[in-house]
Amino acid sequence: MARTWLINSRGVAKKIRNANCPVRQISELGTEACRECPNCKHIIDNSDVTVQWPGLPAGVKFDPSDLELLEHLEHKLGVGDSKPHMFIDEFIPTVENDEGICYSHPENLPGTKKDGSSAHFFHRVSNAYGCGQRKRRRIIHVDQTTSDEHVRWHKTGKSKPVKHNGVTKGWKKILVLYKSPQRGAKPDKADWVMHQYHLGPEENEEVGDFVVSKILYQVKTKQVDKSETSNEESDAFAASVCPKTPKTKTPQPCRLNNSPSEIGQNDTILQDQVNH
Repeated sequence: MARTWLINSRGVAKKIRNANCPVRQISELGTEACRECPNCKHIIDNSDVTVQWPGLPAGVKFDPSDLELLEHLEHKLGVGDSKPHMFIDEFIPTVENDEGICYSHPENLPGTKKDGSSAHFFHRVSNAYGCGQRKRRRIIHVDQTTSDEHVRWHKTGKSKPVKHNGVTKGWKKILVLYKSPQRGAKPDKADWVMHQYHLGPEENEEVGDFVVSKILYQVKTKQVDKSETSNEESDAFAASVCPKTPKTKTPQPCRLNNSPSEIGQNDTILQDQVNH
């Protein structure tokens, strides 16, 4: 008889992130298939279990709102003696400065994908220079495919307050990743977007503050061929300006209403023509 399967917080997080993937065997989960006994510290190996790990319903995912992200940040910082959720580190990992948001390309961060899903991170804010208030947003440690490019996060739009019961709980700013082939060249907009949240009534965060960020890759929708679109538009325009189809029943021509005297004169003329 097969043994029962084990599960831990990392396994739960992995299943939620991959709820739409096919069910996998316990042995495919690696370290999640083992657990340490809290009493004797013996490692319980569960990798030989043949029973499939039950999956989750399609659509199950971690997608907190702006206010919920700020609440997770509050619990992370222990505001009001609050404590973070026991699984929160699996869903919102903490990245340090040496490998943080502004030191690594987003595709190199753990959990990021190019399928439109979001990945969340706790990290600290740092300055770009030793003096001044300019925040660090340039990526220097990138992968080899973009090693010759200059990659930087740029803020877009205005910061928006996140309110709870009419009181500003924190702020949200949106940043877009730009890249340029060389310094001084016009940067091109990439498909990576970051939503950054910080606590407090002030619009700008302070250096060293903990923030929470959501990073996602915007998947481009399939573009319709312009020629097809223009043809459809021209057909629609032609249909709108063309005249209406005439009626199938042809109207009868109008006839003159002849008076009795005119009828008599016509008869006389016809009779004379016959006699001649």
